[in-house]
Amino acid sequence: MRFRGLATACLLVAAFTAAEAFGCPNCKDGLAASDPEGMNLARGYFYSILIMLAMPFTLVSSFGVYVWREMRRQQREQSAGGPNSAPVTRGAAES
Repeated sequence: MRFRGLATACLLVAAFTAAEAFGCPNCKDGLAASDPEGMNLARGYFYSILIMLAMPFTLVSSFGVYVWREMRRQQREQSAGGPNSAPVTRGAAES
């Protein structure tokens, strides 16, 4: 029951403060005035935010592709009998 009261209070606070959350002031003023320069500024902010959001996914996926390609290369070398086809054992490496 206490959780329900807390959830209701949070919902009411969010409903009454949502009118105040317009985003950044530059975007709001640029779009409200229908100023072409302000609209371009808001569009620039929009695209810069998209680029910043895409960067972690790009880095993680490029690292994943690199690891995947290296694993495939090693598997091809082992199946073809390349120089790294036999695993090195500890006794063979010391002698």
